[in-house]
Amino acid sequence: MAPTSTLDLIQTPPLEFSSHTGKPILYILDQFPPPAIKYARILFHVILPHDEEFRHWRENATALLIRNSYLTAEDVSSCPNLIAVGKHGVGIEKIDQDACAARGIKILNTPGANARAVAELVLTLTMTVARQIRSITIRQTLAPVPKESCSGLTLYRKKIGILGMGHIGRTVAEMFRGAFDADIIAYDPFMPAIAWPHIIHSRAKTYEEVIFASDVLTVHMPLTTETRDLISYNELRQMKPTAILINAARGGIVNECDLEKALAEGLIWGAGLDCHEEEPPTKERYGKLWGNLNVVSTPHIGAATADTQLTCAKMAMDNIIKYLATLN
Repeated sequence: MAPTSTLDLIQTPPLEFSSHTGKPILYILDQFPPPAIKYARILFHVILPHDEEFRHWRENATALLIRNSYLTAEDVSSCPNLIAVGKHGVGIEKIDQDACAARGIKILNTPGANARAVAELVLTLTMTVARQIRSITIRQTLAPVPKESCSGLTLYRKKIGILGMGHIGRTVAEMFRGAFDADIIAYDPFMPAIAWPHIIHSRAKTYEEVIFASDVLTVHMPLTTETRDLISYNELRQMKPTAILINAARGGIVNECDLEKALAEGLIWGAGLDCHEEEPPTKERYGKLWGNLNVVSTPHIGAATADTQLTCAKMAMDNIIKYLATLN
């Protein structure tokens, strides 16, 4: 039978096994906690960056595990035997997906593994901004703060707008419903109409509808050409003056210069940012934004809990070993 696509013409390289352990070899490009490495050694013959064999990873690797490293088109072209790339976390924008697809290299990420930890941080950022915790804490280091001088917003039965209805968005919706009996409005053009049957919510036809209606707007979309600068000055000025904006997805979805301007003009109440265009964020770039005490900023720590890091690592390793088993 004639091949039906270019992938049918791709010859999968033979798997690389250790002559000592008989296990498939896994090259780990980034640092992982010791429990994760211990688990990896159960499944694989592991080669770490400090190992002597690691310097030959490009020539020899059939399977890689990455966390924060980039894998460029040049990297892919220099790995003639590469078959699978395990990615710790859901985001794969640091991997050249076109180069991998052209070679039939499987990218195996871990959707859902970090959903609860990220959703908990979204809740944390929202409550911190709503109650002006940063402002009150800083003031308190300088002088006693009379409680009469403090103010904030309550979240009970407020409208929570969610852009992106994947694992994290769904978990955020569940938490806000449970904690605050919140009114959920969600938008995702790629999810079926029957999504989230267990969550009381309304489904918006456009993201503008969510922006206009929300008391809290939280973003859970990937960064793409279409979503870059999705929330800019025009969108921010349509939000309620008491609205809170949360970005725990990717830097670049919210236009940071426009957000700084909108906050300075009092167009919205405040913002909680776990994602920035520059990561880790620096005072040199974000000092003016951080000068607004209704801004809470964290350096992309949504999944940075011990439990979540280990869960993500194990899932990525399991994904690799299961995929390699299908090739035997």
